Amino acid sequence: MSITEFEKIQFYLAPMESVTGYVYRNAYHAMFGDMDKYVTPFIAPSKKKLLKTRERKDVAPEHNQGMYVVPQILTNDAEQFLTTCNMLAELGYQEVNLNLGCPMATVVSKKKGSGFLEDPERLDRFFDAVFEGISKLPEERSCKVSVKTRIGVEFPEEFADILRVYNRYPISEVIIHPRLQKDFYNNHPNLGVFAEALKECVHPVCYNGDIFTPESYEEMKREFPKVDTFMLGRGILMNPALLDLIRMREKTDVKKTTDIDVTEWKKEETLRKMQSADRYKKEIHAFLEQIKCDYLEVGMGEKNTLFKLKELWAYMGQNAPEAKKALKRIRKSQSMADYDSASREALEDFILF
Repeated sequence: MSITEFEKIQFYLAPMESVTGYVYRNAYHAMFGDMDKYVTPFIAPSKKKLLKTRERKDVAPEHNQGMYVVPQILTNDAEQFLTTCNMLAELGYQEVNLNLGCPMATVVSKKKGSGFLEDPERLDRFFDAVFEGISKLPEERSCKVSVKTRIGVEFPEEFADILRVYNRYPISEVIIHPRLQKDFYNNHPNLGVFAEALKECVHPVCYNGDIFTPESYEEMKREFPKVDTFMLGRGILMNPALLDLIRMREKTDVKKTTDIDVTEWKKEETLRKMQSADRYKKEIHAFLEQIKCDYLEVGMGEKNTLFKLKELWAYMGQNAPEAKKALKRIRKSQSMADYDSASREALEDFILF
């Protein structure tokens, strides 16, 4: 792959409930800033209240400056979807995303998220009503509609019928996480179903699932060279520098394929990693500090801010297996001073490559 070809590849930040809200997105964008699209944690409209206070703050335009942000909606009610879509269009949003992927039991039991996939006929009626409603709106209040989907609830064979529903409507993009609802995050993504979806889907397709390292990204690119859009979720939470490492790896791999002296390239690669590791750890530290300061600034309070930081380290700690004592101190910290000391110690053992 040439550098020009790589520059055409787009990366999205996946919505992670309670984690990737506007404080996280702004800190990430300020420090790493290479994401092409940020999908928000879901908005769950109800008959009583369209948006909760937290959801309203998360999509407020003043909290999302300089980023392409797509609000995600969790519902199985076409009227609620259209009303929410209209409100978001008035705020200036150009696209909304329908959550058809959440596997949590509390969501699925209400036939929402991936639970909605259980009934393709009802899903068909939902989209029919949604796009009929959108067609009646003036252009300035009309949003594109993308979907983030799993491949079914119980069996991978379910996705054929689900995809036929998607193909009947002017959906702007289908983001596929090729797991079943019952898988949660267990087992491996079903790449066979994803390959078939690539052949059959009439819409642009984005891949999502288990890209945790530059190597796992490269493996997906070798398997599916025509896929040019990837959504990163847990991989970014585990290593906030992941996308930067992917981009750097692609550029150096291009150099390797055009350089006669491979031995010299390997020496350069080793030196580059040594030099960049310290820089990335400093950037991750600054990123965490920004999140901490921003949560405190918006009135989260020290106790709740500590909870948020511990939540991030629950993911990041997977890349610091040798920092068991420091990670334990993070989990048990009761003051910001205790947390700060333990966080700096854990970062010393943080594995980037």
